[in-house]
Amino acid sequence: MRTARIAIVGGGLAGLCAAHWLARRGIHDHVVLEARDAWGGRIASTPPAAGGSPLDRFDLGPTWFWPAHQPQLDRLIDSLSLERFAQPEEGDMLVEHTPNTAPVRMRGFVSAPPAMRLMGGMGALIDALRQELAPGNLMLGQRVLRLRCDGRHVELDAEDVHGRASTFRAEHVLLAVPPRLAAVRIDFSPSLPGPLLRAWRGTPTWMAPHAKYLALYDEPFWRAQGLSGAARSARGPLGEIHDASMPGGRAALFGFFGVPARVRRNVPEEVLRAHCRAQFARLFGDQAAAPRADCLKDWAADPWTATDADQDAPGAHHGIAPAACAAEGPWKNRITGVASEWSPQFPGYLAGAVEAAVDGVHTLLEPRR
Repeated sequence: MRTARIAIVGGGLAGLCAAHWLARRGIHDHVVLEARDAWGGRIASTPPAAGGSPLDRFDLGPTWFWPAHQPQLDRLIDSLSLERFAQPEEGDMLVEHTPNTAPVRMRGFVSAPPAMRLMGGMGALIDALRQELAPGNLMLGQRVLRLRCDGRHVELDAEDVHGRASTFRAEHVLLAVPPRLAAVRIDFSPSLPGPLLRAWRGTPTWMAPHAKYLALYDEPFWRAQGLSGAARSARGPLGEIHDASMPGGRAALFGFFGVPARVRRNVPEEVLRAHCRAQFARLFGDQAAAPRADCLKDWAADPWTATDADQDAPGAHHGIAPAACAAEGPWKNRITGVASEWSPQFPGYLAGAVEAAVDGVHTLLEPRR
């Protein structure tokens, strides 16, 4: 059995950020357990093409941040020396107002303050955080199935991809997975207080109902037409489309599906991708029908993001963060939620993951009164 002062469940932005801040406070006796085979959680970037630029990574999860409104995240990005750029928005947008009408060209929207992205995608942020942490504290492929608390310690029962079991013991657990996922996927012994468990189960998970389609091109040909690459569509299958091009790298378009998750899962992926290519051609011309490569990421089909309760969710950011810890009983002072959904200001956003992680570490390390 491995022991650590603090165990962090989840290796997305919140989990790695919590580990980063613990290390900054001189606390290295911690372990990060991630069920997936890669770091990042809901941050996922496509790998660069063979022989391509390392900048040719594109976001399949969250994409933007807003430094003017989210200074804490911006300071973290600055401290890691990551390069940012503004989302391309110059030019007109296209709108399909109904399923049966042709696209209409109209003046595009310009974000104010500007929406920013990272060179190399948001995966660059995950890579930078991970590289600052001790490799021996980071463990992939560890599915935490059970937390057992005796009032002084928490034992975490985990299983790897081959079914091999491991147990970890910690004084405190930081839950860097969404509340609903923790409530559904992890068995708590003794049980969490009923009101707390119901609140966690009732909290929507950001990205869980969504799917994104991405198409790569040699050049952003839509710009020569005076188009921004942005579109809105009541016809679909993509309801919202944006320019995903990387400066100095490949051109790209991406869109969010407007088709509900329960409908998508009954359609083969290649059929969905074919419909997306047809939509891009309908909007941007025949050149858009033949991307160099394309991909689809359906977060509703990801068991480490979505539960059955997320399949019918609308996908909007929720504004009410549930309690992050138990106020009484054996779990008091033993677990703290630090995923983005526990953020007071930015639940569901990248900035929320940073805020919740920093707040959780601060609360954990405060002298108890």
